Amino acid sequence: MSARWLDRALLDAVVAEAQRSPRRRMNRNFHPHDDHPAHRLLNAIEPDSYVRPHRHLDPLKDETILCVKGRLGCILFDDSGAVQETCVLAPDGERFGVDIAHGQFHSLVALEPGSVMFEAKAGPYRALTEAEFASWAPADGEPARRWLDWMLGLFDGERMR
Repeated sequence: MSARWLDRALLDAVVAEAQRSPRRRMNRNFHPHDDHPAHRLLNAIEPDSYVRPHRHLDPLKDETILCVKGRLGCILFDDSGAVQETCVLAPDGERFGVDIAHGQFHSLVALEPGSVMFEAKAGPYRALTEAEFASWAPADGEPARRWLDWMLGLFDGERMR
């Protein structure tokens, strides 16, 4: 195949997969395998999905995220867990994406059901190490629900910082 069309049907399909997933998110990779040097993917996320704050330590792993459907709250943290900046990303909003430098702690929350982002970063895929996860934020589980509620609360009234 020489081209792949990205359309509403594709967005709807990945959203439906996320809504059925226990993690309440799902990615659709465009790169052919995990060792590929350029990772490009859609990531559908629901408002009750927790993305543990993390960073990418590899200097080649800067990450670009574009909101293509719905609304996302992006949170940047300093190394101690203090919020540095928040922003609402939306396809028709003032800000529709973010380019995050390696080493920057970040997380995202879906501000409405059916939200989808496009992500791009260098491959190959390597699972995050413990040093890349924020030690000050909980792993998945019940404490994570409280943390997710706190992160969502940063966007009450869709305020932007």
